[in-house]
Amino acid sequence: MTGTFPTTTGLRRGYAADEVDALFARARAEYEGSGAPGAATLDAAAIHRVAFPVVRRNAYETGAVDAALDRLEAAFVARERAEFVAAHGQQAWMAQLAEKARTLYGRLGRPDGERFAPGARGEASYDADDVDALCARLVGYFDRGEPLTSTEVREARFRTRRGRDGYAVGPVDAFLTRAVEVLLGVE
Repeated sequence: MTGTFPTTTGLRRGYAADEVDALFARARAEYEGSGAPGAATLDAAAIHRVAFPVVRRNAYETGAVDAALDRLEAAFVARERAEFVAAHGQQAWMAQLAEKARTLYGRLGRPDGERFAPGARGEASYDADDVDALCARLVGYFDRGEPLTSTEVREARFRTRRGRDGYAVGPVDAFLTRAVEVLLGVE
């Protein structure tokens, strides 16, 4: 199989190559302005939510595809920013980002160990100390201008806990998605 990304070998699983290729072809066409008329359009948020089936045959390595998705999302954010700034001005863009950032402050202002709901009994959850450490970095970024990139937030890994011994995965992931949106909008 020849394709855009490295392929899996042996028994390793990866993303279904045909679906990955289709998404990137569609994204390229839409980004270049030659998408199919009347088709639903892609934006940075839609790219962020993309999920591919994991298969054994005809598969691309997940890490390479995920990295390309991150770059694609950043390109779409940059285009959306340019279009918004052209229509409304830089100050309006920054005001919009500031509003998104304010939605993060409710959780960032909570004490360590209390920022998110605990995990459900018996289910995997994120280590609260690890999540709180990343939240402290976000506070440093917003309040003191300390360096932090969307890639660092996107690639953050947390130890796993069980149930109430950690934070519920869904709310943490949703919060970090919003943080990445804000950081991408500034980068």
